[in-house]
Amino acid sequence: MTEFEKVNEATVEELSELASAIVKEHYDPILGVEQNDYMIEKFQSPDAIREQMGHGYTYYFIVSDGTRAGFFGYYPRDGKTYLSKLYVEKSYRKKHLAHDSMEFIANETLKDGMSSIFLNVNRYNYDSIAAYESLGFKKIRTEDNPIGHGYYMNDYVMEKTL
Repeated sequence: MTEFEKVNEATVEELSELASAIVKEHYDPILGVEQNDYMIEKFQSPDAIREQMGHGYTYYFIVSDGTRAGFFGYYPRDGKTYLSKLYVEKSYRKKHLAHDSMEFIANETLKDGMSSIFLNVNRYNYDSIAAYESLGFKKIRTEDNPIGHGYYMNDYVMEKTL
């Protein structure tokens, strides 16, 4: 059974450690070690997570059989829910954790009076794109967003209407 544990100040460090490990394993082959290390520091460090939470992000651990197997983070943006992060540890993938997480996020979105969820996903992250499509997301545009040090996030924006 999948459970969700809300992240708070006391668990930010643990979230950062989990996030860094998952992102490193998944994105080093896609982005390269240098860019990925830069992005981990910029977006997954404890200070970055605290700052995001201070700006309205909500984070949850995805808990499977008592183990923190992943996490997600979202916030309201432009009258919709923006899913900023959804990561599952490799050994827990293909066990419906993303599906269960998306159901939880969809319910929270509807409770908050919004009717769609959108996200950015790297255009070369083929497995995640396929997973999001299987969850009902559709590509709506491409974006190339500069993130500093000459790096860009080359993404699809995908959206799911609830």
